[in-house]
Amino acid sequence: MKNVHVVGIVGIPASYGGFESLVENLTKFNEGSDEYRYTVYCSGYNVKEKLKYHNDARLKYIPIKANGVWSIFYDIVSLLISLREKPDSILILGVSGCVILPFYRFFSKAKVITNIDGLEWRREKWNTLAKSFLKFSEKIAVKYSDVIVADNAAISDYVKQEYNVDSRVIAYGGDHAYSSERSFDTKDYALALCRIEPENNVQMILDAFTKTPFHLKFIGNWNVSSFGIDLKKKYSAYKNIEMIDPIYDIRELVKLRGECRYYVHGHSAGGTNPSLVEIMHFEKPIFCFDCSYNRSTTENKAIYFSDDNDLAALISTAELRLADNAIAMGEIARRRYTWDIISSQYEKLY
Repeated sequence: MKNVHVVGIVGIPASYGGFESLVENLTKFNEGSDEYRYTVYCSGYNVKEKLKYHNDARLKYIPIKANGVWSIFYDIVSLLISLREKPDSILILGVSGCVILPFYRFFSKAKVITNIDGLEWRREKWNTLAKSFLKFSEKIAVKYSDVIVADNAAISDYVKQEYNVDSRVIAYGGDHAYSSERSFDTKDYALALCRIEPENNVQMILDAFTKTPFHLKFIGNWNVSSFGIDLKKKYSAYKNIEMIDPIYDIRELVKLRGECRYYVHGHSAGGTNPSLVEIMHFEKPIFCFDCSYNRSTTENKAIYFSDDNDLAALISTAELRLADNAIAMGEIARRRYTWDIISSQYEKLY
């Protein structure tokens, strides 16, 4: 049996986040297996109930926050503790703690597999110093890992161009978010769901719907930043725009996704986005912001927009293309984005 350690997530059971869902499903599909044994490092900060095992994976708690600047120390401490246990493979999710990899590699014979996430250093939320640090960490990760995982072909192309290193493209599953046991009556609204950050083109989407009579339900964490609070204050005045606080109940999300007429996806960074992969399983028409990541995920078969005027025009005129678009999204999701496929791809790396 191979011992696989996982570093870089808040923890499981998963409550949010793409990496958390990834590890939740990797361990779920391995449950009962005698081939791999997972140890998952979790943040013990403010955790009341600390489980010893979940999905047959052993959980080890680190008493440090796993978010923001604290994630650097959290990942480094996790890596140092894993040294003592001599895993066969270690899966590192994100690059924030990878500055310690040269030291780790000197003392460990473990196979190091690093998913570099979606070029974290490019995100607008980071200041110049943080971006420089994350870019440096990415460079160290690529140099000192045995395998680099990219969740999107566009990220893989970047790694090749920037570092002349080949990477493995492994995306995310989305079938956990879909219920085949339910049937849905389509309602006349568009749905959007994301973290409320500038790089997700939130204001662009909202501006587009101020120019149309169509109804939009937009789910996001509106109240955690001045950016979100200001948007909520401004656009709540529009009767056709419904701004909904985060929903973590999977049953409620299934209903909203299943009943929407179409989905609007504004992400411009981050590689393959889990929320996009999840909605594709519902076989809904999808309007995507036009960037290489989204085109790669949807195989150039979604409907793409570049600005608010573009999106407003598409909403009004794209009716004839919606049915074919929906069928294509469902076919791609079933062919590429199921957890049995994704877990098998990761296991081959171990």
